[in-house]
Amino acid sequence: MTMAVQGDNLVVVPQMKLERLLSMKGGKGETSYVKNSQAQARHARSMLHLLEEALDLMHLPLVDSPFAVADLGCSCGGNTLFIVDVIVKHVTKRYETLGIVSPEFQAFFSDLPSNDFNVLFQLLPPLVDKRSLEGCLSADGRRSYYAAGVPGSFYRRLFAGRSIDFFHSAFSLHWLSQVPDSVTDRRSPAYNNGGIFIHGASRHTAEAYKKQFQADLANFLWCRSLEMKRGGSMFLVCLGRTSTDPTDQGGAGLLFGSHFEEAWNDLVQEGLIDEEKRDSFNIPVYAPSLGEFEEVVEADGSFTINKLEVVSGGSPLVVTRPDDPAEVGRALANSCWAVCGVLVEAHIGDQMGHEVFARLERRAAGHARELMEKLQFFHIVASLSLE
Repeated sequence: MTMAVQGDNLVVVPQMKLERLLSMKGGKGETSYVKNSQAQARHARSMLHLLEEALDLMHLPLVDSPFAVADLGCSCGGNTLFIVDVIVKHVTKRYETLGIVSPEFQAFFSDLPSNDFNVLFQLLPPLVDKRSLEGCLSADGRRSYYAAGVPGSFYRRLFAGRSIDFFHSAFSLHWLSQVPDSVTDRRSPAYNNGGIFIHGASRHTAEAYKKQFQADLANFLWCRSLEMKRGGSMFLVCLGRTSTDPTDQGGAGLLFGSHFEEAWNDLVQEGLIDEEKRDSFNIPVYAPSLGEFEEVVEADGSFTINKLEVVSGGSPLVVTRPDDPAEVGRALANSCWAVCGVLVEAHIGDQMGHEVFARLERRAAGHARELMEKLQFFHIVASLSLE
């Protein structure tokens, strides 16, 4: 039985499934995803040419039915709205180039049920009313697609069979469906003793994470192969790594390991939490290598690989004064808080959650120069088609 007890700023969530809990930080506060997703926006814009290449390769359906776009792992900020707008406008231009009247567009925004869909839908621009002259003349700043929210895990079925023309997912597939059980089992060689992430962990721990990622990706591809229309395409972006060693998670290791782990250790040493509490928390993220990703796509066999590569994504830190340690420390802590704060607070409570991120901010400030020089992300970009 799963239960959540709130009181004295403590949230106890024994055995709660990750998909019922995981979300980017909602609302519009300083540590919210809305206020800390500028780096993702910058990375997405840098890959627009790759997205448009994927759209140019797909077969445009010449039928009198809506063109359906689904953004998987949409979160709650404006980035997903920007991307969907780019997709709709680019496909519309392709139809116009062919001299064909474009169909209506249906956009599905999908994420876990805990996602702050309220904030997302508040950001939606008004719908263009093409039936009126006023609506046509004021199309800028409006949307030319119908919108709907679809709550659920993308590691399972979300849509009716053969109903989606184009799937998009960015900065989401590195999130696992669960932390492997063996990682928090003291009897297992994969037990991540003293750690909260796999960066620098044992070979057994890394192998458990790798198997979980590849099983999750296999489920993802199988579901999409049933939901996508023949001739449809998919554009995927997730954290990746250039190292062949899965214990070297690159930029993800600097964000979720290193100083973050030390912040947790501070709480243990100060007697604020015990070692068992720390060791039972692990970040459910895995940055795969290109080979690990490709292996799953080829084993699935449903999709043609149009493009599969690793690209540099730059730093996740967006600061106005990179030489100001305090700002760098705050930026790292807020970035980490925005993407995994919900999990931290569910595990150790709101008050201890604030404590761990305060310590992360101080530690990051003390290593500001190193973070600005070395904290770089790499992304795996995949363009796939269903023939």
